[in-house]
Amino acid sequence: MNGFKTTLLLGAMTGLFLAIGSSFGNQGLFIALVFAAVFNFGSYWFSDKIVLRMYRAQPADPAQYPRLHEIVERLTSRAGLPKPALYVLPDDGANAFATGRNPSHAAVAVTSGLLGMMDEQELEGVVAHELAHIKNRDILISSLAATMAGAVTMLARIIGYSAMFGGSRDRDGGGLSALAMMIVAPLAAMVIQMAVSRTREYKADATGAAMVGHPQGLMSALQKLESSARRRPTNASPTTAHMFIVKPFSGGLMGLFSTHPPMEERIRRLGAYR
Repeated sequence: MNGFKTTLLLGAMTGLFLAIGSSFGNQGLFIALVFAAVFNFGSYWFSDKIVLRMYRAQPADPAQYPRLHEIVERLTSRAGLPKPALYVLPDDGANAFATGRNPSHAAVAVTSGLLGMMDEQELEGVVAHELAHIKNRDILISSLAATMAGAVTMLARIIGYSAMFGGSRDRDGGGLSALAMMIVAPLAAMVIQMAVSRTREYKADATGAAMVGHPQGLMSALQKLESSARRRPTNASPTTAHMFIVKPFSGGLMGLFSTHPPMEERIRRLGAYR
């Protein structure tokens, strides 16, 4: 099923690339084809490295973060998973995500703010949720969506600015079309992200609770994370918001495009766990 979703995502994003390019003639279509080829290949093999570098993630030194390593080793042994690479993001906001193309090439990243906020049981719940994404093999989809959405936004801006400032002056409405594409294309990419994101959070919550043996730690962690996101949002890009355990920011326009299910429903479902 996840192989089908990956193919569907790549196809949808490629179609979006070509739609952007074809709006601005043969030159735009050629640029779009090049972007699609490069980013389809690059995002499959290197999306995890791209996202980790984007957030200035640093490898979690076992001597500096022994608690994190001990929890991950205990849970991966219990779940029969390879131990992923561990990273810490220099961000006071509390959040976490998993990335990679498969369980053998996976990474879990947590913010410094999360490590300072969570007790042992809560951190275990958060780590179990991220390991659940790895176990359920949906981290590739998440990583691809983040990389491709960023590429769509970049392409729309390149072609849009080119059309507004010279590339399409000979075409009626070229500037207005370019401006519209620069707005619509990133929104379309976000809609695709939303379509592949929400249901996986419920499944990861349930799998994580089963991995630990109870839901209490994750329930408590989610409550803290939701409250923290309101007070101190994570410094995250909208194109990667769906990767985090809770949406990095709340309210405003971004609230209309939430990639996460309602927190109250996530906690309610965990409370019914047996």
